[in-house]
Formats: sequence, C-alpha cells, structure tokens
Amino acid sequence: MKTNDFKTKDEAELQKAISASREELRVARFAAAGAAPRDLKAMRAAKKGIARMLTELSVRRSA
Repeated sequence: MKTNDFKTKDEAELQKAISASREELRVARFAAAGAAPRDLKAMRAAKKGIARMLTELSVRRSA
C-alpha cells in the first residue's frame, strides 16, 4: 500500500489492514523458522507497512 492510500481510509479500515498485515508477517515468520527464509524483502516490507499505518493512526489521534 502507498502512503496516500492510508490517508483516504478511516480508522476502522486501517485497523483491519494492520491486523491483516500482522497475520501475514506472523505466517511468514513461522514459515521461515524451520528453514532459511526465502523472501526477506516481503517480511521487511510488511513491517514497514505496519509501521506506516500505525504512524498514520497516531497522527490522526493526536490531531
């Protein structure tokens, strides 16, 4: 997702997107636990996306 996409969504949609991204990251971590991880970029991108969404939520709540 792009940063502009976060700004157009409401808080409930952002929370759902955060939950979905966290679940994807959790699945990727457990898949990588048994063997060498195949797609490190996807894991890194998921973490950054979660951070961006959380930042957008905190900015909205503080404003």
